[in-house]
Amino acid sequence: MVDQLTKTAKPRLRLMAVHAHPDDESSKGAATMARYAAEGHEVLVVTCTGGEAGSILNPAMDRPEVLANMAEIRREEMARAAKILGVSQRWLGFVDSGLPEGDPLPPVPEGSFAVVPLEESTEALVRVIREFRPHVITTYDENGGYPHPDHIRTHEVSMAAWDAAPDPARFPDAGEPWQPLKLYYGHGFSRARMTLFDEALKEAGLESPYTEWLAKWDPDKADVMERVTTRVECGEYFEVRDEALKAHATQIDPTSRWFAVPLEIQREVWPTEEYELVKSLVDSTLPEDDLFAGIKEKVST
Repeated sequence: MVDQLTKTAKPRLRLMAVHAHPDDESSKGAATMARYAAEGHEVLVVTCTGGEAGSILNPAMDRPEVLANMAEIRREEMARAAKILGVSQRWLGFVDSGLPEGDPLPPVPEGSFAVVPLEESTEALVRVIREFRPHVITTYDENGGYPHPDHIRTHEVSMAAWDAAPDPARFPDAGEPWQPLKLYYGHGFSRARMTLFDEALKEAGLESPYTEWLAKWDPDKADVMERVTTRVECGEYFEVRDEALKAHATQIDPTSRWFAVPLEIQREVWPTEEYELVKSLVDSTLPEDDLFAGIKEKVST
């Protein structure tokens, strides 16, 4: 009987999501992580910076004492969000670069994540990869999802660490080499998704925040859905995602457009989160519906 249970038990797999700032994990792929954690897999969020340079984006939190303790408060928010999602979390330890504004753009602050030597930040991530030993890594595409210097650097560090983690000659003091099996870019809002939400809200007699966005959308701009290879069903966890996002109270206004589409409409119209398979050492058939596709068959324990 024990042998039969062992043969039929699902393997416990490991997913690492690499993000730039606290709150990114809750706005990008959070329902996917919550699903896999609920299914018994190990999920680790790696947060590259402390988010110290973030502005207060929720009017209810715009108070002097909050601004004065931004770094500590953002750590507390991150801990609450991780608990809600059911995941573990690790700080990589770098300083938020901030989002440069102006014309011309000012330089990124010296010593911040975006300008720390790539070898230094790569070694830090390799150390975590070798300790956690993920089967799958998710990160940002070459544009960072959007062109924040920390998001672009997160992409660069993730790709460098993918190459370095299994190589015993690279960072020999950073732990035993480990080869992840798949790497994905997470993709967020697409024109197709916004269009469906816009139509569904209007059909329900509700105001749509997407009409103006869609009217300004460059028709020559490719939709990110053209790059998507993998759509993970996770509508059941959208409420968990939203609660995790609200835990980042300095960054998220609960009355904002983030929450404009009722959950029942979201689950009916677009119950998935989207990814692009970029690196793979296992066989899986595209399109996929599971980040662990091809791995469950390869990993028995």
